[in-house]
Amino acid sequence: MIAGLEGKLQSRSTNGAIVKVGGVSLQVYMPSSTLSTLGVIGETVHLHTHLHLREDNVALYGFTTPEELELFRILIGVSGVGPKVALAILSVLDPGQLALAIASGNVDLLSQVPGVGPKMAGRLALELKGKMDGIMFSAPAEGDGEVIAALTSLGYTPTEAASALASLPDSEELTIEEKIRRALQYFATR
Repeated sequence: MIAGLEGKLQSRSTNGAIVKVGGVSLQVYMPSSTLSTLGVIGETVHLHTHLHLREDNVALYGFTTPEELELFRILIGVSGVGPKVALAILSVLDPGQLALAIASGNVDLLSQVPGVGPKMAGRLALELKGKMDGIMFSAPAEGDGEVIAALTSLGYTPTEAASALASLPDSEELTIEEKIRRALQYFATR
């Protein structure tokens, strides 16, 4: 298994890049979020990788963070979701947005990904609920990480905390304490 690679960026395309490691040039497929962080041609890049083997295809997928790699592996474990769809999901949604969409069952947000229809979005929300509890993602808004940390310290899972956070109104005027209070009210009404 190839767990990671470090080499010089030779070229990039819309769905991946070629990285020269030693004397070997490797085609690495990656989401647009990873492609945008690679830098310029000739620079050294470090990627966390997943080697995907099928009887008719061998492909290498690369990510800048171990969290993205773990998310990719979780996504391809869902029935009907292959590596191309998983890359499309990670290209449209960052790990924090995806975790919140799964935790809150936001099928509409998941359906915005090219190649993911309402049926597949529903399957993703159903099958992944609870599978991302052990993975911590960076929170999308300032202070949200503190809210999730406070809720998890009270015994809620990260997925439950993300779900409560997703239920809050999008107001930047809310203090962290107010967000925590409203999240606890969310749990009380469930």
